[in-house]
Amino acid sequence: MNARESWHEEKQSAWLYRALARCETEAHMAALFAQLGEAAEQQSVHWARIAGDAGQALPEFVPEVRARLVASLARRLSPRRIKPALAAMKVRGLSAYGSGPVGHAMPTSVAQIGRGHQTVGGGNLRAAIFGVNDGLVSNASLILGMVGAAASTGTVLATGVAGLLAGALSMAAGEFVSVRSQREMFEYQIGLEADELAEYPDAEAEELALIYAARGLPIDEARAFARRLITDPKQALDVLAREELGLNPDDLGSPLGAASFSFIAFTLGASVPLLPFLFGATLPGAAYLGAGLSAAGLFATGAAMSLFTGRNPAAGGLRMLAIGGGAGVVTFAIGSLIGGHLA
Repeated sequence: MNARESWHEEKQSAWLYRALARCETEAHMAALFAQLGEAAEQQSVHWARIAGDAGQALPEFVPEVRARLVASLARRLSPRRIKPALAAMKVRGLSAYGSGPVGHAMPTSVAQIGRGHQTVGGGNLRAAIFGVNDGLVSNASLILGMVGAAASTGTVLATGVAGLLAGALSMAAGEFVSVRSQREMFEYQIGLEADELAEYPDAEAEELALIYAARGLPIDEARAFARRLITDPKQALDVLAREELGLNPDDLGSPLGAASFSFIAFTLGASVPLLPFLFGATLPGAAYLGAGLSAAGLFATGAAMSLFTGRNPAAGGLRMLAIGGGAGVVTFAIGSLIGGHLA
């Protein structure tokens, strides 16, 4: 960005921080946002000076529509509830949420940075379980709907295959766009952070110190700790990304990999109710056997989800079986009504 764009970015950050400080009910977070707003205002002065030296005239500052929308949401819902939107606006200090003003364990090395605010997830295993479950529920319900409508064996098989392909491709496309968009946001924000670190490292160290102070570290210790962390530029960028932006550079996944994984997982799940048809079974036996296999698959995926929810595996399996079974029953009933009407 040039000096004029950087000036506008910092002015908008200062405006948004002040708006967040006014509506934040947690005292230590309100104070942090107010301090970060002052820091952003000072950085805008830095860029205004550079713009003036370059002969660039600065317009009257007006916040962008998206900044006004985010501020409005923060007033109505509270900043804590719109953290993803704040992260997209490059709001710093979100890692301090939930830490309280005192007693929060501080990292003692770069390896520990960001551990306290990483998202909980199981990576590819979690995605696989949910993908298989989606395939099971959607395609089993689709097949039961066609059976309820008294479709022929060939029609049910064709519909099931079409549902498998449509669902798998839709899941893959959605995952690709989602991961690609997230990666672009991460890369853009980390790039901005790198530019700011190169332009005014002392100011970046001060912002990091303010975040650690909000998390319970005495301000003098926070400043000394922050200065020590940013002595190495590469290490500093990693720390700033994690602590100021709440981003983990290690979590930048591959859009193509995520899409492929989702496609395969959904396909596996959606194939289960089709297996009897693929081995030559005909209606109604194929439908009953497919429903039984799907029920077993739903119980298994529900039990596997307990790895992430902490629920009892049997309870999780029964709950997923009830949800998937309910979807199948409703779809079968609707298919029967439509089939009877058309007949």
